[in-house]
Amino acid sequence: MKNQFENSALLMQNVKDKVGKPVSVRVVTATIESFGIRDIDVPDDYGFESIKSLADYIFKEINISSDYSSIKNIKEQEAEYNDRNSIQLSDYMSVKAKLFAKYYPLGIFHLLPFFIQIVAIIIFGYSLWTFVGFNEVQSTAVVLGVILGLVLTGGFVQVMGRQASFYMNYKDYIMTRHTVYYLIKKGIRTIAFSIIAIFVINFFFHIYPYQLLIIVSVYAFLIGFLLLVFAPFHTIQKRWVISITIFVATAVAVYCKQMTVLKIYYTHWIGIIVAIILSILYLAVYFKLRIGRGQNDSNIRVKSPVMIYLNYQYFLYGIFIYLFIFVDRILAWSSGIEGYIPFVIYFEKDYELGMDMAILVFLLLSGVLEYSIASFTRFIDIGQKLTSFETPSDFNKSITKMYWQNVMLLIGSASLVFVLIYFIITASWGYQGQFHEVLQDITIRVCVIGGLGYFFLAWGMLNTLYLFTLGKPSKPLRAIILAFAINVFVGFVFSRFVSYEYSVVGMLCGSLFFMIITLKENIKFLKNLDYHYYAAY
Repeated sequence: MKNQFENSALLMQNVKDKVGKPVSVRVVTATIESFGIRDIDVPDDYGFESIKSLADYIFKEINISSDYSSIKNIKEQEAEYNDRNSIQLSDYMSVKAKLFAKYYPLGIFHLLPFFIQIVAIIIFGYSLWTFVGFNEVQSTAVVLGVILGLVLTGGFVQVMGRQASFYMNYKDYIMTRHTVYYLIKKGIRTIAFSIIAIFVINFFFHIYPYQLLIIVSVYAFLIGFLLLVFAPFHTIQKRWVISITIFVATAVAVYCKQMTVLKIYYTHWIGIIVAIILSILYLAVYFKLRIGRGQNDSNIRVKSPVMIYLNYQYFLYGIFIYLFIFVDRILAWSSGIEGYIPFVIYFEKDYELGMDMAILVFLLLSGVLEYSIASFTRFIDIGQKLTSFETPSDFNKSITKMYWQNVMLLIGSASLVFVLIYFIITASWGYQGQFHEVLQDITIRVCVIGGLGYFFLAWGMLNTLYLFTLGKPSKPLRAIILAFAINVFVGFVFSRFVSYEYSVVGMLCGSLFFMIITLKENIKFLKNLDYHYYAAY
């Protein structure tokens, strides 16, 4: 009995050293099995009838132990020791410089799939889901399909980024895999159900010809599927795979377009399917190698009610952020103020081109967002170690100061992006030089207003990332829903009573509102950061 008690105590310490604070009994079970302990050994060596009952005991004991809050695994202990030494020797500015040098280029690098598409359009007039030779009807089908795919999967992508990352941080690869595959399957079913619902509605109201609707549906399904299988690469920190996959898929699609007589639609679909297959294969191999032979699957599955309860706010945020981004286009294309349109929503090239250039503001600020959230998570940990418990206000002030420095960096970067867009519009090497056509006044007007809107949206999303980091999703969700409503109302009024391109004013007003509300909440949040940081953990 004495040996069994000592063995159990030693095993409990080994579990702590390996995983720190276990997130579930399943993690303890997998850890015990990774030590090579078998069910047949447990009764004699530990006095329990099975690994499961032993894991239940250890999990309970760890969670009620007096030192629970300070439990760390070996790697966390090493990191804490290194941090303690480096913090004493390092200047804040040098640490910030290193973080900036790492994360700002990383954020820009992750735009490589986007730049691959731009290069393909410039060289071939074609990319993985666009073609300059499309007429308005064809463009309507493709763009609506892309928008539908993005909106329908936005919530699942957001939840995957949160829930799967939670397990990934604890190196629980089995549960990470279960979560990823569960959300991919749920997302695919949602897309399929939505497409069926659209066809049923169209059957009664005859909104679009069925041939056009089929094209919309295929693009929506494939783009949605692609986004779902791309999302895990952010979680497992393998975003470079997305760039490689997009490059290979684009090359295949371009080859099919150039060397075969297939219709453009089919070449797009072949390319996207290639990207999906490559992504699925990589994920399968990645999880197989990570899980290895020593970790057994206990057949615990994701429970829908728990998943919904924990993540519904993030899910709704993911949907509304895409609705917000695209609703101004829908309002502009459905205006009819400039004349007859054949469908309820009908693609208009000049407006879309203006918004495509405007979104460069948002995309090229991604490096700032990447750096800002990395510096926040880094310095919030450093700050709480260096700040005395008697002066929590110093901790809050230091992080608030850092936040405003990041905002100034955002504004400075946005100024440079606006200069770049100016040259794209006016320079000989810009749009006119590449596509041999002059930009219309409408396009330039939409680009300027939309660019300002995307700047405020990026600022609002910076605020949101701070709030999300410590589990405060309710305020950003409320802000984006209200911003969406403002976007719809203002955009509708301007597009119907002024001119269709002024639908973009709704996007600007909504973005400004979103930024102001999240800024207000962020300031309040940072003033009490010590409390929120403690409560989050």
